[in-house]
This record gives sequence, structure tokens and C-alpha cells, in this order.
Amino acid sequence: MSFKSILYNNLKIQKDISHKAPFIKDLNLDQLIDAITSDKEKYNLESFFYKPLYDVETIYYRQEVMRDLENATLMSFIKAFTENMNIVFEYLSMAEKLEYEYNKKGWFLEAILEYCDLVTEFLENLNKVDLHSRGLQSFLKYLAKYVNSDEFKLLKSEAQQVKVGLEKVRYCIIIKSGKFTVRKCEGEEGYSEEIERVFSKFRQGGAKNYLVDFLKKTGMNHIEAKILDFVRYLFAKPFAELDRFLSKYEQFIDNTIRNFYYEIQFYVAYLDFISHIKEKGLSFCYPKVSKSDREEFVKGSFDLTLAYVMLPTQNTVVCNDYYLNNFERIIIVTGPNQGGKTTFARMFGQLHYLASLGCPVPGLETKLFLPDKIFTHFEREEDIRNLHGKLEYDLVRIYEILEYATPNSILILNEIFSSTTLKDALFLSKKIMERIVELGAFCVWVTFIDELCRLSDKIVSMACTVDPQNPTNRTFKVIRKSADGLAYAISIAKKYNLTYDQIKERIKL
Repeated sequence: MSFKSILYNNLKIQKDISHKAPFIKDLNLDQLIDAITSDKEKYNLESFFYKPLYDVETIYYRQEVMRDLENATLMSFIKAFTENMNIVFEYLSMAEKLEYEYNKKGWFLEAILEYCDLVTEFLENLNKVDLHSRGLQSFLKYLAKYVNSDEFKLLKSEAQQVKVGLEKVRYCIIIKSGKFTVRKCEGEEGYSEEIERVFSKFRQGGAKNYLVDFLKKTGMNHIEAKILDFVRYLFAKPFAELDRFLSKYEQFIDNTIRNFYYEIQFYVAYLDFISHIKEKGLSFCYPKVSKSDREEFVKGSFDLTLAYVMLPTQNTVVCNDYYLNNFERIIIVTGPNQGGKTTFARMFGQLHYLASLGCPVPGLETKLFLPDKIFTHFEREEDIRNLHGKLEYDLVRIYEILEYATPNSILILNEIFSSTTLKDALFLSKKIMERIVELGAFCVWVTFIDELCRLSDKIVSMACTVDPQNPTNRTFKVIRKSADGLAYAISIAKKYNLTYDQIKERIKL
């Protein structure tokens, strides 16, 4: 297989989604992607994280690369390659900004020399590691072929020859009465060597170094540029070789290597990001994904954005499980407020999205269906600038979702119809549930309406739990159980002696 991309084994299956897609914000994926890419702006990684895949083979292609990069030695080689390529681009950027021609050309030559060295070193390093992924194995073959090609060998040898020719240039500057003269050296020694030799007789052991470290100088002033013009006139041949060489290699970076440099940062950024989460004792795994098998199994997962936000704190992230048999499609989540229902819904959506990127996902073990689209509808505060009422907005949004959803889509609905009466909310919710059941799509629905759990055998009831000893304490665990919303109210009432019987007893007293 000829190497094209470390992200795609099939370049035809790419698809973009809008950064403003409602589910991105509802699932806090925008915050997550910003956090992952925050210190890597130069690589434009957002574009990669907003391209979910609908191709199982490409997902596994990426998973293989991720597994390889968990090897610390290989990761160190990738990061060294990245740093060296950064230097090349810094030299090129510097050359564009400089004013004087041969100052520019000097840094351009340095960029080529650095590039040749780093590519050669990268090949040597990759050969030291056992690579198992198709992507990296294919890239290694490409890199070996490139480094051993006549074109690359010629580039490297000519660059070194030009550098050696310029290093042999020796000249003197004679400064007198505000004027200077430039001429070839005639065997003169430099003043630095002469001074060191004269004063070496006074050396008595080690001495404190009083040399000042100046910032590395990259540009020239007009006097230095004029001196260089005279030097070029005196040593025409090495400068002519420099001109010829640079005109021949204006575009010297191989496009495939350039693309690899940018694309590999997708993996590096994500693995670096989750490494901090792992330090908190949380687990990640590589999901089994399928476009045909509709059974799902998730063990020990969590909301990744929430875990990131909680990193600076001592709070513990609660992990949850769920499973869906082959005929089960819909999870109804009920329970007390602030009990973890919305967090569970976000976890569900994040799992499927991250899996569609080919990334390891939060959890000990996961098996997931690969959706074609993700739709969300989360409760929002009413906006006075919007002429639609909240109920009307809910209905319009649900209509749009059902209009475009397919049997292979995922729907995540969170506390909709909370602005209307329970009777109306139940009526509307039943109608929508009938459509979703008929459609056959996956759905997680966070609701206060327990009756929805009993509408179809495709529906699974899950509920947030509380501490049995203290019902006011949320455990944030969401488990399979029948919806029983009144149970929490009764438990809390008992704790504070506010049940009907307890109040009657107190009145008697």
C-alpha cells in the first residue's frame, strides 16, 4: 500500500461538520476540542477534530496508530521530529521577513540543511522501534524510499557542499577614520586567538566566566549588509553556487512528509491530553465499532469534558456503565435533579463522537454502534430576542431532528417540554417517542416523565441513584432500574419528618 496519509487509509471518506452544529455545544465537545488543541494552534488541529468518520476501517486504522504511539520511545521520536520540523519552518519564516538578500539566502540554506538532517535522523529512529500499525509501517517504507532516493541524496550532498564552500570564506575588515575596507585574508590570525594566547600564561586554575550571552542574532544592519556585498564580490564562486543551489530547490520539503508532520499532531495532542486524565486513575480503551451490529456495551465510562474541568480539584469523577441488547434502542434517564442525568447523556454522545474520530474513549471496555449523524436537543433558557416561545422552539427543533434523522442516527434529548404542563408534555412526548421507536434510531432521553419508560420494549429505563442512608446525597451513578420518581421525594420527606403520617403524629402532640 502506497502511503498517502497517517489519518486516512481512504482519502475519499472525509466529511466535515460545522463547528456550530448544535450537538457540538450540547455535548461540550467544543470545550473538549479547545482543551485538546489549545497549545498546538500552529497545526490547525481543529479541522481534524471536526471530521468524524463513517468508515470502520479508517477508525481501526487510526486506533492502530494510537496504540503504536503509546510506546514512550516512539512518542519521543515523533516529538523530536516535530521540534526539528518546527525549526525548519522558523528558519523559512525568518528568511521571508529579513530585508537583505544574502541574509535571507543564508537562513534558507540552514533550513535545507536542518531538514536533510532531521529526515535522515527520523528514519534511523523509526527503524529502532517495532511498528505494528498499517499507517506507521507504510510511512516508514515511504520515508526509507525517500531518504534513499537519488533526489534526496543530491539535495543533501549539494547543500553540504555549498555550506562547506561558504565556510571556507575568510576576509578582513580594516576600519580607519570612519571608513572600512574589506579584503581577502592573507594568513592573518584573528584577534581573539591572539589575545587568548597572550593571556594564557596568566591562567591559574579555573576562573569565573564573565562572558555575556547575547540573544542569537538573525538579521543584519545596513553596514553588515554592505560588508557582505563586498565579500560576495571578493568570493564570487561560493556565492554563485549558493544562488544556483537555491534556485534549484525553492520547494525542498516533500509534501507527504509535510502532511505527516501536521497530521501526526492529531494523535500526539489527544494522547497528551488524556495522559493527564489517566493520572487521576481514570481509564481509556479502544472501542469495538460497527455499522451493522447494534448491541452496545460500555463499562466504567465518564464525561471527558467534566473530567478535564475537575483536574485541578480533589473531586472524584464517577464512572457509569450501560448496555443495549440487539433490539433495545432507547434509554430513558430519570431521577432527582442534579443527580447526573445530563452528564450521563453527554457521556453517551461523547463516546460515539470520539469513537468516530478513531480515538481511545473513556472506559474500561466499550462496544459501540457507528452513527451517521448525531442530533441533540438540550434545554435552553428562553431568549427574549427570539420571537418564538420556549415550547414552540422545542417543537421546531424536534421537527428538524426527526426530519433529518435516519435509523443509523443518534438522538440525545435533555429535559424538553419543561415549560408546559405535565399533561401537555406527556402528550407531546408520547407522540415523539412513537416516531423515534418507528424510526429505529438510538436515543437517550433525559426526562421527568416516568410514563415514557413503558411505551415500548425497545426502551430501557435507567435512573440516577441516591445514598440509601441519606437520600439528599447524590451518588451520580446511573443504573438500570424502573423509574420511580416519587421514591426520592418520600425518602427526603422521611429524613426531615415531613411525611403525611409524621406530620399527623406531630400535630397530635
